[in-house]
Amino acid sequence: MEVPGLAHNITSPMSPCEGMIKDLSLDALQLCERDGSKSQDISEVEELPVAQNIKISNITCDSFKICWDMDPKVKDRITHYFIDLNKKENKNSNKFKHKDVPTKLVAKAVPLPMTVRGHWFLSPRTEYTVAVQTASKQTDGDYAVSEWSEIIEFCTGDYSTVHLNQLLKKAEVISGRMLRFSVFYRNQNKEYFDHARESEGGRMLPSVKDNSGSHGSPISGKLEGLFFSCNTEFNTGKPPQDSPYGRQRFQVPAEVLFNPGTNLYFGDFYCMYTAYHYVVLVLAPQGSAGDDFCKQRLPALDIADNRFLTCTRAEEEGGGGTGGEGAGLVFRHAQDVNLEVIYTEPLELARGTVAEISGHQLMSMSTLNAKKDPSCKTCNISVGR
Repeated sequence: MEVPGLAHNITSPMSPCEGMIKDLSLDALQLCERDGSKSQDISEVEELPVAQNIKISNITCDSFKICWDMDPKVKDRITHYFIDLNKKENKNSNKFKHKDVPTKLVAKAVPLPMTVRGHWFLSPRTEYTVAVQTASKQTDGDYAVSEWSEIIEFCTGDYSTVHLNQLLKKAEVISGRMLRFSVFYRNQNKEYFDHARESEGGRMLPSVKDNSGSHGSPISGKLEGLFFSCNTEFNTGKPPQDSPYGRQRFQVPAEVLFNPGTNLYFGDFYCMYTAYHYVVLVLAPQGSAGDDFCKQRLPALDIADNRFLTCTRAEEEGGGGTGGEGAGLVFRHAQDVNLEVIYTEPLELARGTVAEISGHQLMSMSTLNAKKDPSCKTCNISVGR
């Protein structure tokens, strides 16, 4: 039985709520200071079985299934399960997003495996420990309990495509109108480009994406690529002359990275405690390793019809497009979000140009390993941040 949400009107620490919330198998959350001994005010009955061979399965970013072996002879005596859940980094603390949410889950005895689900106390990509007691409610309202089981460790997963589609829809709301552009650009320091020329055969090589953005993003720390921007200034239609990443800018015609042979994926939506919001997109040549990675994890976007980044044929719009290999293509980007575009393949410097920008290197604008604001209602969804 699934546990999609949990109540806040918690009763005393060792008296579980009797009023069940609809469709909940965990009928209350109880605060427990577990030190390996019995909980206070709970009597010990030796015959109650200790949960054995605990197994965790079907792990997502905000849920998991748990089951264990029990002696069928005493199974009917068990009325409740006590599940003690803690973040691994500090088993004695209660570091959850909301301080009023405790670590002890009290569930009515239901057939196993049981699904534990709740974004109030589970976060993506987080290591947890879990232990179980079996319990029998007595006529006086107290509980007879077993010994604690062994402690099991597990790690929650990334956002699924369901969660990413929720982020996608929220990002679409604020994306704004579409503006034309013609180049992708990438800023670095001079040493970076010198190394690419001298040691990498004149190529820029993909690197693993950092941990900026949503904590549950399936591409952070996993997807390899090259970071590009494409936003333009409203008054000039050209890339801004300031950058936090270096004074040297590699600029490449848009059609080199983005064309009918490229697949486009939505990767993330976040902010950094400011009004500015960022949308992460992935460009992957069809059939590439990056494309295969994204197909399994990210929502695909129609390159000609989405709210963030489009590539269309000029004849479809009744106008001319770019020249060269992308002749007849028209490119547009969303005006009201900052786009972070990851291209999944190596790229030769000869495909574009490198020049120094005339503006400033504004380090405060960097999103390197930037943490997402968990309180922003614009870019958060109802799962762990």
